[in-house]
Amino acid sequence: MSARTPDRSSPPALTRWERRTEVSLLAASLVFLAGYAFRVLAPDDTQPWHDISLALVGATWLIFVLDYAVRLRLSGLGLRFVRVRWLDTLVLVLPLLRPLRMVQIYTAVQVRRDRPRLTLYARVISYAGMTAVLLGFSAALGVYHREHDAQGASIRTFGDAVWWACETLTTVGYGDAVPVTPVGRFIAVGLMACGLGLLGAVTGAFSSWLIEVFRREDEKGPPASG
Repeated sequence: MSARTPDRSSPPALTRWERRTEVSLLAASLVFLAGYAFRVLAPDDTQPWHDISLALVGATWLIFVLDYAVRLRLSGLGLRFVRVRWLDTLVLVLPLLRPLRMVQIYTAVQVRRDRPRLTLYARVISYAGMTAVLLGFSAALGVYHREHDAQGASIRTFGDAVWWACETLTTVGYGDAVPVTPVGRFIAVGLMACGLGLLGAVTGAFSSWLIEVFRREDEKGPPASG
C-alpha cells in the first residue's frame, strides 16, 4: 500500500486530512518540480526569474513540511510515524523525490473507485511507467545540477543527464556518461535501485498477464468438431 494511501487503520481525522489535501499536494508537487527545473536549466542571467523559482521551491517545500507535521500529529503514532510512513519521511528529506507523490495520489484515487478503469496488470505497468518518467527526470535534473561544471565530468549538458538517466533506469549502463561528484553518485545509486525495482515490476506484471491469457485459452479447450 502506498504511504499516502489512506487505510482503514488510520484515524478518521488523518484520513479526512489526506483526502482534503490530495489536490493541493499534487499542485505543490508540480510547482516544486517546475521551479527546480527552471532553477537548474535557465541561464544565470534570467533575473528575477531565478529568485522567483527559488522562492517557489522553498515555499512548496515548506508546505510539505507543514503537511508532514499535521499528519504526524493526527496519526497518534508519535515518533513511530517516521518509521511507519517511511516513504513520506524520505521524500521530505530528499525533495527531488517529491514528484513521486503524484503517483501516490493517483493510486489513492484509483483505490477509491468501485471499478478502476484499468486492470491490475495495466495499473502496475502504468504506475511503473509514471514513476520511471518522474524519477528519471528528477534524477537528470539533480545530476546535471551537480555535474555539469565539475572537474572531469562527462555529463556536461541536460541532454547528457537525460541519456544517463535512461541508461541507469534500464540497467544498461554503457559507461559513456557517469557522475563523478559524491552527490551525483548518491543519486545514481538510488536510481539504480529504483530501476531494478521498476523493471522487475513491469516484467512480473507482463509475465502474469501472459500466463493469465494462456490459462483462459486452455480453459476454453479445442473447438468442437462438426
